[in-house]
Amino acid sequence: MTVQGVRRIIVSVADQERALALYRDVLGLTEKYAAGDIVSLAVPGTQIELLLHERPPTPGLAGVAVSFVVADVDAATAAAEKAGATVVDAPADQPWGERQSVLTDPDGHVICLVTPAAS
Repeated sequence: MTVQGVRRIIVSVADQERALALYRDVLGLTEKYAAGDIVSLAVPGTQIELLLHERPPTPGLAGVAVSFVVADVDAATAAAEKAGATVVDAPADQPWGERQSVLTDPDGHVICLVTPAAS
């Protein structure tokens, strides 16, 4: 048996509206549906959904991190910070050919913002 794809990424959040301010309003993920303590957001250009589940989060810097492709890492990082994210690593060109910043969302989960590095 082999994996055939990724369907969803589930993120535990303490406050749904605070999380939506980052994931929907800054990163531009679109709301698919809400049901009780969950909100599903569509990841553009994919069939993957980001599911925000309002429950006590247990974040950590050594866990899994999601990398979101954005048009402008520097601008997206600044907007994310204004929405409550904390910058761990400022935007910088990486040896694997991307410009990347590393942040924690308002609940402490690690996220990365990436774009191809300028040639």
